[in-house]
Amino acid sequence: MTTAVDPVVAADPAAPVVARRRHGSAFVPPLLVGVVGLLLWEAVVTLGRVAPYVLPAPSAIGEQLWQSREVVWRTGLASGGNALIGLLVGAAVGLLAAMVAARFAYLGEVSIPVAAALNALPIIALAPILNNMFDSTSSVPRRLVVAIVVFFPVFVNALRGLREVDPIHRDLMASYAARGWTVTRLVRLPAALPFVFTGLRQASSLAVIAAVVAEYFGGLQNGLGSRITSAAANTAYPRAWAFVVGACVLGLVFYLAALLLERLVMPWRRV
Repeated sequence: MTTAVDPVVAADPAAPVVARRRHGSAFVPPLLVGVVGLLLWEAVVTLGRVAPYVLPAPSAIGEQLWQSREVVWRTGLASGGNALIGLLVGAAVGLLAAMVAARFAYLGEVSIPVAAALNALPIIALAPILNNMFDSTSSVPRRLVVAIVVFFPVFVNALRGLREVDPIHRDLMASYAARGWTVTRLVRLPAALPFVFTGLRQASSLAVIAAVVAEYFGGLQNGLGSRITSAAANTAYPRAWAFVVGACVLGLVFYLAALLLERLVMPWRRV
């Protein structure tokens, strides 16, 4: 009598079976929850006769999303471009600032309150001011808003990682007479990569939120935020929700891209 052998188990018998099989079923629970949630949403709106301006039905939102798919795609590209540029600028500045703050202890103590103050700036107050500082056809204000919002999570997480260096590694570099930026480049920065990508994953979703919200306050009318406000102002609530769905998908794409980049840079962290 023969017994079927899992080829993956045969290749690596010591590997945990649960860890190897979880990849195929990891998406099932959230998918089921999402489907059940949409069905309940549709039932509550339909059976409860909820007004569209209170909460449109998912079927109505889906219909508007399909009818406006070209507009959603075009405006999503505009908002995504602003979010991407702001994310890259904010993340780069945050990482460089964290490296400087980790190198000089005094700057580290001073920079944290400043970063916290920047993080406390509300977008609804910052976006109109920046829109008045630049031309009405410029995308720079929205990108600056995104960069400011992104800066804090990247800076704080990177600074924490740069400070948590194994003493053995620090002593080893000292034995080689390595100092300053050499230690940062060879020891601190590689050890801080998990913290950096944690901040980047947080910042990826915040970048989309900041880009869309910044579009509420004037400037170019070519993004998802401006379409949401115009549709709501014209009482086209299912269409407004369709653009909200587009913004959610855009945020998910940014998060998955950050997660993929983390897997590519640190493949050893895969489970």
